[in-house]
Amino acid sequence: MEVHHVTEDAETFTCNAFLAVGEDGTATLVDAGAWDGVVDEIRRHADDVDSVVVTHQHGDHVDRLEAVVEAFDPDVYAYDDHPTRTDAIEDGDTVTIGDEAFDVVYTPGHADDHVSFVSDSSLFSGDVVVHDDGAFDYGSFGRTDMAGQSRERLIESIEDLLERMPADVEHMYAGHGGVFHGDVRDVVETALERAEKREPKYPDD
Repeated sequence: MEVHHVTEDAETFTCNAFLAVGEDGTATLVDAGAWDGVVDEIRRHADDVDSVVVTHQHGDHVDRLEAVVEAFDPDVYAYDDHPTRTDAIEDGDTVTIGDEAFDVVYTPGHADDHVSFVSDSSLFSGDVVVHDDGAFDYGSFGRTDMAGQSRERLIESIEDLLERMPADVEHMYAGHGGVFHGDVRDVVETALERAEKREPKYPDD
C-alpha cells in the first residue's frame, strides 16, 4: 500500500488528508481536509476514490468532504451522521484502507465522534495522538481545552488504542504534524505519559 499526503502543499489551515492506494489500485481517502486543492491533488495519484474514512468531523477534517464526494462518488464511512455518509462505523468494526484491513477503535476525548484505524503495520490516528505539533516534538495528543472535550476521556482512549494496537506497528499517519515511520508504540506511550500529567497542552506564555 502506498500512502500519499494529499494536503501537504496546502497554504491554508487543514488536517493531514491521506490517500492510500493498494496494489490492486483501490484508493481510500482518510479525511478530506479543508484545502480547496485536495481534489486536484488526489487526481495526481489516482483516477478514482473508492472510499473515504473519517476520523472525526471537525471542520479541518471534513470541510472538503462534499467536494470529494461530488468528484468521485465514494462510499463514506463515519462514526456520526453526515449528509454524505453511506456507512456507519462503530468500535470493533473493520474497514479496508487501500488494500489493508484496519480495526476501528473508538477514541473520543478530542471529539465525541473520534475513531482511529489500526492494522498490523499502520495507524491512522486522527487527532487523538500525533507525532509532533506545536506543543511537543515527539509524542503529542489532541487538545482537550474546548467545550465538549475531555482530557480524562482522551487518556482512556489512548490506553484503549495501546491495548488494541499490535506491537510492531511502524507507520503512523496523524491528523496533524509529520508522518512517522518507526516504533509507533513508543510515540503513543510518550503521548499518554504527557497527557496523564494533566498540564495544559498550550500553557500561557
